Amino acid sequence: MDIKEFVFQKAKEAREGARSLSRASSSRKNAVLVKMAEALANKAAELVAANRKDIEYAEKKGLSKALVDRLTLTEKRVEEMTKGLIEVAQLPDPVGEIINMRQRPNGMAVGRMRVPIGVIGIIYEARPNVTADATGLCLKAGNAVILRGGSEALHSNRAIAAVLRDVARAEGIHEGAVTFIDIPEREAIMEMLKLEGVIDLIIPRGGEGLIRAVTENSRIPVLKHYKGVCHIFVDRDADPAMAESICFNAKVQRPGTCNAMETMLVDGPIAASFLPVMLKRFKDAGVELRGCAKTRALFPGISVVTDEDYQSEYLDLILNVKIVEDMDEAMRHISCYGSAHTDAIVTMNYERSIRFLREVDSSAVLVNASTRLNDGYQFGLGAEIGISTDKIHARGPMGLEELTCTKFVVLGNGQLRE
Repeated sequence: MDIKEFVFQKAKEAREGARSLSRASSSRKNAVLVKMAEALANKAAELVAANRKDIEYAEKKGLSKALVDRLTLTEKRVEEMTKGLIEVAQLPDPVGEIINMRQRPNGMAVGRMRVPIGVIGIIYEARPNVTADATGLCLKAGNAVILRGGSEALHSNRAIAAVLRDVARAEGIHEGAVTFIDIPEREAIMEMLKLEGVIDLIIPRGGEGLIRAVTENSRIPVLKHYKGVCHIFVDRDADPAMAESICFNAKVQRPGTCNAMETMLVDGPIAASFLPVMLKRFKDAGVELRGCAKTRALFPGISVVTDEDYQSEYLDLILNVKIVEDMDEAMRHISCYGSAHTDAIVTMNYERSIRFLREVDSSAVLVNASTRLNDGYQFGLGAEIGISTDKIHARGPMGLEELTCTKFVVLGNGQLRE
């Protein structure tokens, strides 16, 4: 069987899975998710062993530390996957919910019902946890998932998907509900993207190059974000200790993530007092600092920041530092260089915080909190399937509701059109 036929057959199998899920009750779906969590926990040692093969392969290829970190599967991360599935099982099921029901003058009631999207294709790099997270969310929302992970995580993803498919089959759900494309050829992705009418939605998760390639080649709607160029603006009325803690967390806690801070903007009136302590803490943590002319006038040893740097998602311990005249300059910088992903302000000034919330056009805007908090778990959505910076259908972390669409439903008692 050639790659085109192989992928088509897999997608047909996923379509059968979607039909099976459409008949499953909430309690049935929840029971399957719990069983999947238990199965992953029981197979944790085997999953970590499979992942070790991928780690060895990644290290031989010389992949970056950030990518190896995303790829690594430990027993703790397996436990996090199981908790994610259980949390999703405990969330309200959006499928079948009727919203905005209104009575028309002729007496009929018109509303919208939440329904599954159908078959969702997930194309992702590294991060084996995506295999379980995507499955859990898609299944709970009544969607079949067709997974195509990166070749660097083939052993890990294959092992996780096998566990999940076995549970689905044993629990009476068509195993196509969890479909995995287990061949490494990139041609498989291109064939997936042609299957309009079989696959209903594509969600790519990975680097900017992957996401752009998917978007440019897909005949199927795509939900995505290209990169996470995230900012924190430290306002003149910020609490210094709070600002230091938030900025440090946003850059250092896990730098290889899309919601890590890449540029710290500091209000001019507090730069001389705030930056010495803040930059020393960054340096002590091994952060490479790149600064604007005003920053380097205060700290000559810092490297020069370039226009290209301001547009970069480092995914590493590298940070741009810029001193701005005021919040207006900070917001202009974010508008010019940001990726509409996550931006934050640290301030005790209510008026400026509200202005920042209203005027910064990103998928998540925070006041006095780390950008690292833009996450499905942290926002109470359960295991997110990704963060969208699109403005149609879904924006920000995509949880259960974002994996449904709506159809109009009408309740009448004999109404006719005059």
